[in-house]
Formats: sequence, structure tokens, C-alpha cells
Amino acid sequence: MTIPESHCASTGLLQNNRMNLDALYSELTLKTKAKLALVVLDGLGDLATKEQLYLTPLEAAATPNLDKLCKDSAQGRMIPAAPGITPGSGPGHLGLFGYDPLEFQVGRGVIEALGLGMELRHGDVAARAKFCTLDKKGIVIDRRAGRIPTETCEKLCALLAAKIKKLGDTVVIIKAGKEHRFVVVFRGSGLEGPLTDADPNREGFAIPTVHPRDVNNAGQKKMAALIADFYKAALPILANERPANGFLMRGIAHQPHIPLFEERYKLKAAALAVYPMYKGLAQLVGMKKIEGPATIAEQFERYLREHDHFDFFFIHYKYTDKAGEDGNFSAKKKAIEDFDAALPILLKKKPDVLAITGDHSTPVAIKGHSWHPQPVLLHSAFSGSDKLERFTETGANLGSLGVFEAKYLLRLMQANARMFDKFGA
Repeated sequence: MTIPESHCASTGLLQNNRMNLDALYSELTLKTKAKLALVVLDGLGDLATKEQLYLTPLEAAATPNLDKLCKDSAQGRMIPAAPGITPGSGPGHLGLFGYDPLEFQVGRGVIEALGLGMELRHGDVAARAKFCTLDKKGIVIDRRAGRIPTETCEKLCALLAAKIKKLGDTVVIIKAGKEHRFVVVFRGSGLEGPLTDADPNREGFAIPTVHPRDVNNAGQKKMAALIADFYKAALPILANERPANGFLMRGIAHQPHIPLFEERYKLKAAALAVYPMYKGLAQLVGMKKIEGPATIAEQFERYLREHDHFDFFFIHYKYTDKAGEDGNFSAKKKAIEDFDAALPILLKKKPDVLAITGDHSTPVAIKGHSWHPQPVLLHSAFSGSDKLERFTETGANLGSLGVFEAKYLLRLMQANARMFDKFGA
């Protein structure tokens, strides 16, 4: 396909504009003593439907602490990637970290591998995998194998790792994650990503064959053949297992270069996350992973202990997304209430700038990620008050922040921290 010159010119102009804007932000950035916190309730956004009595879980939840906070806060909604595009967790979080997810595309395998503490060498290709259930014809009937416990995942990964150490001249490294998730790293010469996914993204279909994203790339072609060989070797090993007798693979890619967070924002950053993927995303941009906390209350307690050592905190809460993917309204509502109950711990040392939001929406009605803008609450001495009684999707629609792209949230947080000098005379 021939790309029109006008399109090339406009694309180049957009890239130059982005570079110029980043340069401007860098030029205006001041180092301050402000403390900033980005608290992410994964998949927070939802839809008010007739079946849900026109309420979202956030609207139905009892959230006295969020209610109190929002009276002195601004609200709005954020487009995670681009209008109509449903983002994965990687693009969703990169946007929150201020990196344009359309410009910085990172394979989910790389993120998951880093989050599990795996060392990725130059030329390694990583894939994020999850056990699934296949019927006798090889059709996927449960994409998460009933969310098997982590102990079962570890046993199955050990079984695969013992029997598949190499494929030709390529070393295969397998490591279990949480529940049904695991990572496979391929280490050899001439390997490259990204590839298409070996995941139909829905039940009722067979595992698709992977293909190079660039049909002329020899490294991607070799990698696609290796994935096919891995399936041929691994599926017979799992054939008699129940319910995890198969697996899906996504985000098959190598590690890209991304500007570091501290260089970009002049903020020393820490990450308090439980699940490997979110630890990996934070590590990818240079945040310090803080290991140990397992609940949101423990994460907030650790924030108090680390408060004086960092300028910026990324705190991730998974369970809103999990309940949304299960289509469980009551569980998502309870996850929000559990978060709200723990919030006073964080507020013992309230950050100078606090943003509470999601990385995307995971509506109960859809049982998965969606393109709908997620709500955001921004609190600081300079955020002003939108005079809203609650933090909800409906309230966020009325807020002074309006609807904006998620990649600007960090810049708004910096502005509220008085980190920008005046632009122009």
C-alpha cells in the first residue's frame, strides 16, 4: 500500500509537535519538594445499564472517604488511548505514566517478565501466557482455566520447564505468575517481535496461529516458527490436565527503549503493586518496585513508611478489574468499598497532589476492557472544587477537568504541584 505524501507529512508534523511539547515541558519543569501519588483502581470505569438499575458499581458503592475527599477536588474523564480504541493494561498504564501509548508500544510479555523479576537480555523475546481449557476439538471453552490457584500454575510450569528446555538453538525459560498466568522467554540468536497473539480473545474459537507483524522481518518469521514449535511440544504435556489443558500467548515482543520516568518528570518514583504485570510496567519506566505488601491496606501502610524517600508513588489495586471481567457487579462494588475503607491510611500523610482513577474501563456488562473514558479525581491545594458530592462516572462528566487524553494526567499533576515555570512573557 502506498501512503499518500500528505499523510506522511502530517504524521511527521504530529511527531515533531509531540517532541516539541515534551521539550517544552522539560524546559518549564522545576524541582520541588512536592509529594505526588497516582492511585489506580484497575478497570474502575463502568456503564449504567437498565439491568444494573442505571447505576455503576462506583455509584452503588458506599464510599464515605472518597465522598469527603471529592468535595475539595476536580473531576473529569480520560480517554486511555484514542477514541473508540479498547486498550490493554500496558497501553492503559503507559498513558497514565505520561507516555503516549500509540507512540510507545510495549509487548505484554516484556512487562510481565520484568514484573516477575526475570532478567531480559538484548535479543530476548518474551510472551505473556495463561492456562486455558480446551475441548476435544481444541476449541477454547475457558480462557482462564477457571482461574486456577497459583500453586497449580507453578506445578504446571515446572512440568513444562522440565520437558522443554530448548527448541533448536533457542533456550526456553518458563516462569509462573499469579493464578493462571505465566511467562515464556525465548533466548537465542536472530529473534525479534512483535507477533500477532495466539489468543482468540473469546471463548468458542481455536487457538490462532501467530504471524509476524512485519512479513518481511526475518527475526519475526523465525520467532513465529518457534511459537508453533513450542505449542507442538507443550500441548501434549498438558493434554491430560484438568482444567488447564491448554494455554494462550499474547504480547510476544522484545524490550523497547523508553525514556526513564525520573529523567522525564524530575520525580523519584516508587511502585506499590501486587501483580507482576504492573510491577513490570513500573520497572520499565524506571520506578523502584517495592515488594511485600499484598493488600491495599498494606500498600497504603508501606506508602507511609516510604513517604520521605520518594517524590512520586504509583499504587495499583487490581480487584475492580477482576470483578468487571467476571461480570460481577456486587464484587466490583465491594472491591470499591474495600478500597474506600483503606483510604484513610493513605490520607494520614496526604500527598500534595493525589489522582485516583483507572487505567481503563472494565464494564460489568461487557466482561472485559472497553473504550469508555475512565473517571478521574484530582486533589490538591490548587485543584479547586467542582462542588460534587461524590466521585462517580456521572459526576466526572460534569467536572472541570472535562474529557482529556490520559497521557496528560501526569502533566496536570505536575502543574498542581507547582512544578512548571510560566510559559512565555
